[in-house]
Amino acid sequence: MYRTVADFIEEWSASAAGTLSVFQAISDDKMDVAIAEGHNSLGWLAWHLVGSAGVFGQLSGLDVPGLGKGTPVPASMTEVIAKYNEVIAAYSEAVKSLTDEQLLEEINGFGNPLPRGKFLRIMVDHQTHHRGQMTVLLRQAGLPVPGVMGPTKEMQ
Repeated sequence: MYRTVADFIEEWSASAAGTLSVFQAISDDKMDVAIAEGHNSLGWLAWHLVGSAGVFGQLSGLDVPGLGKGTPVPASMTEVIAKYNEVIAAYSEAVKSLTDEQLLEEINGFGNPLPRGKFLRIMVDHQTHHRGQMTVLLRQAGLPVPGVMGPTKEMQ
């Protein structure tokens, strides 16, 4: 749980940068790669992270752009990355209006009352979870895996 806005900003900035590096490693021709048929693809996971970051932000009371329900995955990663960059910028601006005390306020987090700081922590954890899935899919697709939280095997 985040208890200070500065702590959230520090972790969000690092997490978003790592996610952006994974997005940038995905080529348009590999967006449909999935672990197995019928599972989430690289493109779908990337678009899901764009949309869910918007939803988490909005539920947290922040002015963060979202995607309309059912908005299809764009055909190019350039479009996904551009929208994610909008989300990153929106978080950077929106959190400036928060106080540390507001991180302790309870909000409605998907039907459950949670402190805003805990809900934002869940958002970062959610992003990390799917980013991990995406790194496996990058390797499966024969694409380079960026060193998000340290060097990858290929970097050693």
